[in-house]
Amino acid sequence: MAIYVYMLRCADNSYYVGSATGDDLQPRIDQHNSGAFHGYTFRRRPVTLVWSESFDRITDGIAAERQIKGWSRAKKEALIEQDWLEITRLSRRGSKSKPR
Repeated sequence: MAIYVYMLRCADNSYYVGSATGDDLQPRIDQHNSGAFHGYTFRRRPVTLVWSESFDRITDGIAAERQIKGWSRAKKEALIEQDWLEITRLSRRGSKSKPR
């Protein structure tokens, strides 16, 4: 079964990263907008899908979701724009373990 990892832009201009299994992501977005989830997006509606990717293996999708949740706002915005050079630059900038 496939899993989608997705990012929503909320009404307050913050980002929410989540995941959903299945063949179609739109019902999950509709659930967020209807208030079906009483978590982060509930008081930040409406939400808009700004990025998503499908993974064949659930473990890969969950790992990607956790990784992206830990990213800075700038890095999330680079992902939305698919700016791989900026993602790489931002990855190096804050890391003390990588040589410069």
